[in-house]
Amino acid sequence: MALFSGLGNYKNFGLLVIRIGLGIMFIYHGLPKLLGGPGKWDHLGTATGSVGIHFLPMLWGLLAAVTETFGGFLLVLGLVFRPVCLLLVIELVVAAVFTFHQSGSLGDATHAIEDAVTFAGLFFIGPGKYSVDKK
Repeated sequence: MALFSGLGNYKNFGLLVIRIGLGIMFIYHGLPKLLGGPGKWDHLGTATGSVGIHFLPMLWGLLAAVTETFGGFLLVLGLVFRPVCLLLVIELVVAAVFTFHQSGSLGDATHAIEDAVTFAGLFFIGPGKYSVDKK
């Protein structure tokens, strides 16, 4: 459609919008987990049991909260973008498997799956030119 044909020139702006939107939401969801303290981290870390990791749940929960919170901040900046995307994919795969195991329904795990797919795609695309990582 001719009306939208010129929008391809704004791919970097589109990546910025995606980075800022997802980054803010991950900060929003991650910060309460991070500030929740050891009890929250331990509860959060039990999700790794669904992928066969049964040791140190508090550590895994803390790492998940740090990944969400600071990963969201780094997404907004576009700093160490690809490593952050990879860490978020790993976290979201664990979250999806855990949710599926808890409910037995793929529908309950779709949010984590959708975010994992998004970050997997962004891993290959990169942060765009409006980022600290720009080349």
